[in-house]
Amino acid sequence: MLLKDAVTGRKYIVEHIELPFQMERRLEALGMTRGTPVSVLSRKGKGILIIKLRGTRFALGYNITRNIEVKEGGADER
Repeated sequence: MLLKDAVTGRKYIVEHIELPFQMERRLEALGMTRGTPVSVLSRKGKGILIIKLRGTRFALGYNITRNIEVKEGGADER
Protein backbone atom coordinates (compact mmCIF):
# COMPACT_ATOMS: atom_id res chain seq x y z
CA MET A 1 0.00 0.00 0.00
CA LEU A 2 1.05 3.60 -0.39
CA LEU A 3 1.76 5.90 2.54
CA LYS A 4 -0.90 8.34 1.26
CA ASP A 5 -3.53 5.68 2.10
CA ALA A 6 -2.26 5.10 5.66
CA VAL A 7 -4.66 5.29 8.59
CA THR A 8 -4.08 7.67 11.50
CA GLY A 9 -2.83 5.97 14.65
CA ARG A 10 -1.32 2.93 12.92
CA LYS A 11 2.28 1.89 12.44
CA TYR A 12 3.85 0.99 9.11
CA ILE A 13 7.17 -0.25 7.74
CA VAL A 14 8.75 1.50 4.73
CA GLU A 15 9.18 -0.99 1.89
CA HIS A 16 10.15 1.15 -1.11
CA ILE A 17 10.68 4.83 -1.97
CA GLU A 18 10.33 5.96 -5.59
CA LEU A 19 11.19 9.68 -5.68
CA PRO A 20 13.64 11.87 -7.61
CA PHE A 21 17.22 11.13 -6.58
CA GLN A 22 17.83 14.25 -4.45
CA MET A 23 14.51 13.98 -2.62
CA GLU A 24 15.07 10.29 -1.92
CA ARG A 25 18.57 11.03 -0.57
CA ARG A 26 17.15 13.79 1.65
CA LEU A 27 14.61 11.40 3.17
CA GLU A 28 17.39 8.87 3.73
CA ALA A 29 19.44 11.55 5.50
CA LEU A 30 16.45 12.19 7.78
CA GLY A 31 16.28 8.49 8.58
CA MET A 32 13.61 7.16 6.23
CA THR A 33 15.13 4.05 4.73
CA ARG A 34 13.76 0.65 3.73
CA GLY A 35 12.61 -1.24 6.85
CA THR A 36 12.13 1.90 8.96
CA PRO A 37 8.99 1.98 11.13
CA VAL A 38 6.79 5.08 10.83
CA SER A 39 3.70 6.08 12.80
CA VAL A 40 0.93 8.17 11.25
CA LEU A 41 0.00 10.90 13.73
CA SER A 42 -2.56 12.85 11.70
CA ARG A 43 -3.89 13.62 8.24
CA LYS A 44 -4.18 17.12 6.80
CA GLY A 45 -6.21 16.69 3.65
CA LYS A 46 -5.58 14.59 0.56
CA GLY A 47 -2.47 12.53 1.24
CA ILE A 48 -0.79 15.10 3.49
CA LEU A 49 0.44 13.33 6.62
CA ILE A 50 2.14 14.13 9.88
CA ILE A 51 4.32 11.12 10.69
CA LYS A 52 6.68 10.12 13.47
CA LEU A 53 9.98 8.80 12.16
CA ARG A 54 12.78 7.80 14.54
CA GLY A 55 11.34 10.00 17.29
CA THR A 56 10.86 13.11 15.13
CA ARG A 57 7.66 14.46 13.59
CA PHE A 58 7.58 15.24 9.88
CA ALA A 59 4.95 16.66 7.55
CA LEU A 60 4.94 15.00 4.14
CA GLY A 61 2.94 16.26 1.17
CA TYR A 62 0.87 14.24 -1.28
CA ASN A 63 3.60 14.17 -3.96
CA ILE A 64 5.88 12.42 -1.47
CA THR A 65 3.38 10.11 0.29
CA ARG A 66 2.06 8.76 -3.01
CA ASN A 67 5.56 7.52 -3.87
CA ILE A 68 6.36 5.64 -0.65
CA GLU A 69 5.25 2.03 -0.34
CA VAL A 70 4.62 0.72 3.17
CA LYS A 71 3.25 -2.38 4.86
CA GLU A 72 1.24 -2.39 8.05
CA GLY A 73 2.94 -3.42 11.27
CA GLY A 74 6.14 -2.52 12.98
CA ALA A 75 7.59 -2.18 16.43
CA ASP A 76 6.40 0.47 18.87
CA GLU A 77 8.12 3.83 18.49
CA ARG A 78 8.90 5.73 21.63
